[in-house]
This record gives sequence, C-alpha cells and structure tokens, in this order.
Amino acid sequence: METKSQKNSKISDKDQQRDLLASYRDSIDNIDAALIHMLAERFKITQQVGQFKAKYGLPPADKIREQRQIDRLRALSEEARLDPDFSEKFLHFIITEVIRHHEQLREDGV
Repeated sequence: METKSQKNSKISDKDQQRDLLASYRDSIDNIDAALIHMLAERFKITQQVGQFKAKYGLPPADKIREQRQIDRLRALSEEARLDPDFSEKFLHFIITEVIRHHEQLREDGV
C-alpha cells in the first residue's frame, strides 16, 4: 500500500513533468513565431529582388546562386548538427516559392 508521502511524490513528479513539457512547448512556440517572422522578412526582400529582375528583364531563377546557397546552407547545417538533407529540402521549398513569385511578377509586368 502506498503511503501519503509516496502519493504526494507522484503528484509532484507529474506536476513537474507537466510544467517541464509546457516550458519546452513554450520555447517551441517562440521559435516557430520567430521562424515565421524571419520568413516574412525574407520574402519581403525576395519580392524586391523579383521586382528588380522583372524591371530589368532578368530571369526569375539563378541556378548558380541557388547551388551556392544550397552548398553554404548544407555546410552551416553540418556545423549546427542539423540534417543537411532536411535543410536542403527546406531551402528548395523556399526557392521554388520565390521563383514562382518572380515569374508572376514578370508576367504581371512589374
């Protein structure tokens, strides 16, 4: 049979676990918010690049730049102990979206 002290210890352990999990989740939520704000800032700049390219008749995509960025971010990922394949997939997703925006700006004659 459990003593009152053991029951209180289990409750305390569960409270600590819940609090710690909540703390982890709060940190994740803060990081997610920061990521969204950073992506918004990135896309503001890439929109300006797209307008510049459309104005001067430059192509929406720059394969050499894209490859340099992929190589650079793969190296940064390795340094940060983040899976470089994941980082590359994420960057490809972003690049694809940026190029789509640039193509739209070109079509719109911006």
